[in-house]
Amino acid sequence: MRKALIVVALALLAGGLWWWKRPAPDVTAAAPTLGAPSAGGASAPAGPPQAVGAVKAQQQDVPVRLEATGTVTPLNTVDLRAQVTSTIAQVLVKEGQMVRKGELLFRFDDRADRALLEKARAQLARDRAQLADAERQQRRAQELVQQKFIAQSALDTALTNFEAAQALVKSDEVAVQAAQVQLSYSELRAPISGRVGSVNVYPGSLVQPASTATPLLNIAQLDPISIAFNVPETELAALLAAARAGSLSAEAVLPGSPRAPGNAPPLVGKVSFVDNAVDASTGTIKVKAEFDNKAQLLWPGQYLRVRLVLRTLKDAVVVPQAAIILRGQDRSVYVVDAEGKAKLVPIKLRQPFGELAAIEGIQPGEQVVLDGKQNLRPGTPLKVQPAQVNPAGGRPGGAASAASSPDSASGAAR
Repeated sequence: MRKALIVVALALLAGGLWWWKRPAPDVTAAAPTLGAPSAGGASAPAGPPQAVGAVKAQQQDVPVRLEATGTVTPLNTVDLRAQVTSTIAQVLVKEGQMVRKGELLFRFDDRADRALLEKARAQLARDRAQLADAERQQRRAQELVQQKFIAQSALDTALTNFEAAQALVKSDEVAVQAAQVQLSYSELRAPISGRVGSVNVYPGSLVQPASTATPLLNIAQLDPISIAFNVPETELAALLAAARAGSLSAEAVLPGSPRAPGNAPPLVGKVSFVDNAVDASTGTIKVKAEFDNKAQLLWPGQYLRVRLVLRTLKDAVVVPQAAIILRGQDRSVYVVDAEGKAKLVPIKLRQPFGELAAIEGIQPGEQVVLDGKQNLRPGTPLKVQPAQVNPAGGRPGGAASAASSPDSASGAAR
């Protein structure tokens, strides 16, 4: 009896050990979880294809631009003031008139100056007559000395009188020139070509040669004209390198002018000046660009944006910025692989421009997912249809919301 109980106990113990060590059932195979990533998160399980909009990566030259705000400043500007105390006789210019260099603008009361000039001329005529008499006396004394009729001292006296008369005539000639200069101040002419501002005097107004006095008018040169702007010192090396490589072009974007293709292009000029020092208080350096302004689209004091093309990226791969996925410092895009599935590809952002961006990491012609990428996982089957984009590379009526703007991507690799 005892042996039978021992046998039964051993059998129960062996059965329990077998149950505890048996393999677990394949629960995953019996009840799969839809949408869960596979081991390592590299791909998604097969399922119905997901509809997405895609565009092909293009290859083109991309300009590397630097934008800044600037102020239109004339190359030359001058305030006209009187050089004599007088009254205005005539105002020969109107406000807003275009004048040429040397054109007569004002006439002052010149009666006193003309009288002084005539007096100087009369003095010159009198002294020239005395010079002629002194010359005859000197010549006659020289003949008499040769004939020994007068002493040598008499000849010396005659020669002295002749030389004194010559010096007096030269002094009179200078006095005439001074009177002519003084009389020229009675006419005020344009020292430069440009546009006249406000005229601050009228016929009969008293004018004085004081630097603190209100100018009679101001003339500003409008063609050519310059735009002054400040560039961050972080861009100084690229700016100087572009300037050393040749003529550095600049574009002026007029306020309110549309940027869409097909509209009038911006004004194009060239950088003419880079300051010799960085402003330590602002961390910027002053730059000027010169523009032709025959159409007078640029006006002194006008505030606008300037674009500099520092260099050009040749044959860069270009995609819409809206297709770029941002995760911290990482950038990536979804592309359609050969099997029609989503593939997440890391990229390097080289240069944003408008609603497009030059990138590295994919090849030209690859299809890049633009619409519907927010629901994708690597390996998701795709139903691809062309995405609707405008000529600038963005979505119609919207900006590239899923990608960084040009300002926020200013630190991209260049």
